[in-house]
Amino acid sequence: MKKFAVISGFLGSGKTTTMMALTRYHSARCGKAAMISNDLGHGVSLADDRFARLSGCSASQITDNCICYVNEQLAGRLDSLYDDGFELVMSDIPGFGVGALEHVYHGLKEKYPGQFELAPFTVLIEPRTVELLRRGEGGDLEYLYNAQLMEADLIVLNKCDLLDDTRREADLTWLREHYPEAMVLAISARKGEGLEKLSRALTEGTASMRRPDIGYGGDAFRHAMAGLSELYVQYRALVCCSDFDGNAYLMDMASAVRDGIKAAGQRIPHLKLLAWEPEGDFGRVDLIGTERDVEVTRRFERPCTDIAVLLNASAVCPADTLEAIVTGAMNSVSDKYQLELTVFQKEGLAMGG
Repeated sequence: MKKFAVISGFLGSGKTTTMMALTRYHSARCGKAAMISNDLGHGVSLADDRFARLSGCSASQITDNCICYVNEQLAGRLDSLYDDGFELVMSDIPGFGVGALEHVYHGLKEKYPGQFELAPFTVLIEPRTVELLRRGEGGDLEYLYNAQLMEADLIVLNKCDLLDDTRREADLTWLREHYPEAMVLAISARKGEGLEKLSRALTEGTASMRRPDIGYGGDAFRHAMAGLSELYVQYRALVCCSDFDGNAYLMDMASAVRDGIKAAGQRIPHLKLLAWEPEGDFGRVDLIGTERDVEVTRRFERPCTDIAVLLNASAVCPADTLEAIVTGAMNSVSDKYQLELTVFQKEGLAMGG
């Protein structure tokens, strides 16, 4: 078996956590599996890719464009991985992305007929997004939520450990009623629940290759994308004396960005902060929404003296405003910890052009 699966879903749905969990699960029980992290920054380092590799997963990244538009590069990566003995390869797409069913799956089928076995096109969704859709409170982002789900052969309700049985069944029922052409599963990637069913669905199922009309490139698409931006920053933080608490630093950084975004009247769907030290210890925090608490994904095990930091942010916010807020947070929080910063890379992108 040489299978390829796109794992789509909006920011914060848990694509990276799910791909990491599936990579481990499948490799331990079924055959070698690998994951690809994809984002739009030009030559940037992705927090998700570095985090997966630090965690021991077989992982790589494709940047500079959505995999929708680099079929040749994607095909080359897949061939290389299959030649190395990997049987299941998964790739995400940028969290604002729609259209991957047409541009990736149909692109591969048309340009490389018979070369790749395509797994069901998979879309992850988290309970908070289901809640917004059920209440009709998706706002400017509702088009993106709905368009992603319309593309799915397989819809995966992730983070089901956060739901009681009644709410879980209600969410699953709603998804099945509103997207009847898709199979719907519930998992908790972080807890390992439902991975056997998901692995089996990907390896035993095939893509339907439907072509739903999602209005790609139309007025609703342009309106949804108009206010969105992304920011990639990589820097080094060196303490001037003694050591410092890397976990507290990352928490304070994420909180400062969140508070700055809220004060500006903007929203941030996902902030990823990953840091590691030369000896190999690492920590990560995530912020999924300006109204939520910062989540500690992985803690440093000891105090830090010298860390490299990757910050990837996606926001409903003008690109220059987002960059100013993040830069201000970097400076103020690093001053608090008496850190000397060296910025290696900073790139902001306005999704609306």
